[in-house]
Amino acid sequence: MKWFATSLRRDPDDPRGLLERIDAQVRERVEEALDFFLLDLLVQLRRAQGRRAPVEGNSRDHREFEGLAREFLLALEAECGPGASPTPPAAPDLGALVGRQVGYAKALPDYWQRLDRVKERFRAARLEAAGRPSLLRRLFGR
Repeated sequence: MKWFATSLRRDPDDPRGLLERIDAQVRERVEEALDFFLLDLLVQLRRAQGRRAPVEGNSRDHREFEGLAREFLLALEAECGPGASPTPPAAPDLGALVGRQVGYAKALPDYWQRLDRVKERFRAARLEAAGRPSLLRRLFGR
């Protein structure tokens, strides 16, 4: 029965079923939230350290972003899924970490509140650490 064959929010050529579309939208929302937060934090950290803003296409900046993302996702996983998933490997794949967050977003009614709490704690801790001059900077005034 196709009473409502068209929808304003659905591409009629999209062959995916409802659950697949929902999964894709949840993943997109999680990825957007992470991208906005982590890029903003990276810019803030660099500003606090007196460094230049990250540049698109710069491999060193990209690696730094991925490291920050991995660290944050592990902190978020500790908040959302203690015992819910096996211990992640030493260098977990970012795609797998994001995929687990998508699962938490679908399963936990308070996922977005947890995400906000972890974001604020993580931001505060990272900015506090970035604001402290290193031992070399304290010794040599750089």
